[in-house]
Amino acid sequence: MNSDLSDRQLEIIEASGRILMEKGIKGLTTKNLAVEMNFSESALYRHFNSKEAIVTLLIRYLSDNITSRFETIVRGEMAPDAKLLALFQSQFSFFKANPHFIIIILSDGLIDHTENIKYEIQKLMQSNSNHFRHIIKAGQLQNCFNHEIETEYLIHFVMGTFRLQMLKWKLANFGFDIESQGLKTMSNLLFLMKTK
Repeated sequence: MNSDLSDRQLEIIEASGRILMEKGIKGLTTKNLAVEMNFSESALYRHFNSKEAIVTLLIRYLSDNITSRFETIVRGEMAPDAKLLALFQSQFSFFKANPHFIIIILSDGLIDHTENIKYEIQKLMQSNSNHFRHIIKAGQLQNCFNHEIETEYLIHFVMGTFRLQMLKWKLANFGFDIESQGLKTMSNLLFLMKTK
């Protein structure tokens, strides 16, 4: 986890996440952020020198958080299908408590903003993909998951289904319980992935 963040920097990136969710990347201005934070624009520049720096740190913070949670689960002693479900339980629980970070998962307008931001999002996706690959390959070797479908396609199915579930939650204005609905969706996907 990114422990070198100051409390103020964490407040700023959380406020930025809320603005990104409500107003998009164009709405993330120092003026809007200063209003959200209830302090002056000049005070922001003591912590970050640009909007890009804020968004980049926001993505890194989320990436560190996910990696830390995922690595704990991957190292555990559960069966591969239980591990996958635990990863998603962890994700749904985190985003339920921190919906302002969903903008990073959905990448709305962020990928095209700058090369640095695009790179950070790609790094986050690659890291998540590596964790899924580790579990899915182990599951295929143990005859838990279908091994007639290539691992990479199963990763696409898993990550795509998760992203679609998060998009539906956002479009519903977070109006349903993402933990229970999300786990139901992922459990059904796991059922389809299992060896018959």
